[in-house]
Amino acid sequence: MSTTTSAEATFDPHTISATRRWMVTVSALLGAIAMILAATVVNVAVPSIMGAFGVGQVIAQWASTAFITTMVASQLISTWIVNALGARHTYVMTIAVFAVGGVISGIAPNIDTLIAGRIIQGFAAGVIQPLVLSTIVSVFPADKRAFAVSMYSMGVTLAPSFGPIVGGITLDALTWRHIFLVPLPMAFVAFLLGLSFIPQERKRGPLPPFDWVGLSLVCTFCVCIMTGLANGQRWGWHSNDVVALLVGGLLAGTVFLYQQSRSTSPILDIALFKNPAFSSAMVIAFLFGAGNFSTNYAIPVFTQTIQGFTATAAGSVLVPAGILLFVMTPISGRISDRVPAHYPLLIGTMAFALATYLMSKGDVNTAFVSIVLYTMLSRFALGLVMTNMGAVAMRGADDNQLNSAAATYNFVRQLGGAFGTLLFVVITEQRTAFHADAMAATQTSANPLSREFIGKVGRVLSESGVPETQQTAGALDFLSKVVHAQANTLGFQDGFLSISLTFVLAMIPAWMLRNATKRRI
Repeated sequence: MSTTTSAEATFDPHTISATRRWMVTVSALLGAIAMILAATVVNVAVPSIMGAFGVGQVIAQWASTAFITTMVASQLISTWIVNALGARHTYVMTIAVFAVGGVISGIAPNIDTLIAGRIIQGFAAGVIQPLVLSTIVSVFPADKRAFAVSMYSMGVTLAPSFGPIVGGITLDALTWRHIFLVPLPMAFVAFLLGLSFIPQERKRGPLPPFDWVGLSLVCTFCVCIMTGLANGQRWGWHSNDVVALLVGGLLAGTVFLYQQSRSTSPILDIALFKNPAFSSAMVIAFLFGAGNFSTNYAIPVFTQTIQGFTATAAGSVLVPAGILLFVMTPISGRISDRVPAHYPLLIGTMAFALATYLMSKGDVNTAFVSIVLYTMLSRFALGLVMTNMGAVAMRGADDNQLNSAAATYNFVRQLGGAFGTLLFVVITEQRTAFHADAMAATQTSANPLSREFIGKVGRVLSESGVPETQQTAGALDFLSKVVHAQANTLGFQDGFLSISLTFVLAMIPAWMLRNATKRRI
């Protein structure tokens, strides 16, 4: 992990021209943006995928989660691939792999094939992100690295905000299958630019060593834990299969950390965590990854299933927040060069906690503008936090550890995103079932409100010409749908509230950074 990347070996950041520096930055960011856009463009299509393949939300959300989970694991192999092939070859080859995955997802005849295509895309996205971050950072002088991180952060946080609106417009104009093809033109342009501007210095001699055991362990950890969590509601949380998956995943994760601390060629540099500031930044990165990806998933699904928005309207909720984030990120990068990191991190965590708390009060009657404002507040928080925690992470690394720190930072952030999205769905499903059971238990003949409701619906059906023998059954069916809709609303509210409470706890590591070094990057 201490080997320099080809980007670091090729450029002296003090002598490279400003034009060349920006061409490298734009070329690298374009590929990363196309792939991250693909991570969230699918979110508005979850209800359509559920209908097309006849699956529930827990299964349909794997179209998003499978991408993120694979992206987490493949980030750990990024350094080895770059050292083996060189930065340029790695960049253009992963873009080609990404395009293949997009085509497979677009023509998938069943949910399993769609998930397979998303896994292929996630693999490419995971390989390319640490490469992009380390390449951009390496072409800027040391005193401009926070600004360089802000450029990267702007791309990787802006793309998820615009993914749902792009997907919504595509879904309303065409079909849900076309949303997997939308990022491909941008990826093609990135492919051409990468051939010209991404540096290439192929390593001579044998391939660098790689810790395949470590990769197997971390993949086992992710697959077991996420499969166990995803199926706990259906199989039963105390079932043998779920318990075996969760225990096996935790065991694999523990062995992975132990093995990495003793490996001669670790894929996760445990030594970086000896720096308290780096460790605190990684805790915040995990939580903000969870908050960012889970809200990017939840808001479009909530506005479609609860509020009845069209796909385009659901996606447009995130657009003003994305514009705010675009404006905030470079400003935050400048701030992080001058202000101790714990101040913007504390403000950001508090703002995100407040935003998700306000979202937890949303229901079918919540105004469109209110959802937009809550989302903007959360992205304001994201703009403050992403750049500063990235700067803290990169500040704790030596020049020959830049790629290691970048890989670790992205791994932790994306791992949080994968778990955050899945846990939000699990919490929502569980709480929806809980509220549905609780409310159904009260809908008896002894409940005067229930009798009144059934009577009113029966009269409406009678006036509509429904035979008397079918009126009671129709009224009861409508009552069950009302109960389910209300339970689903409460389930989403509980999901947002759980995110808010998590970010209240995130203030602890943010405050711990007050003792970190306050020198400029």
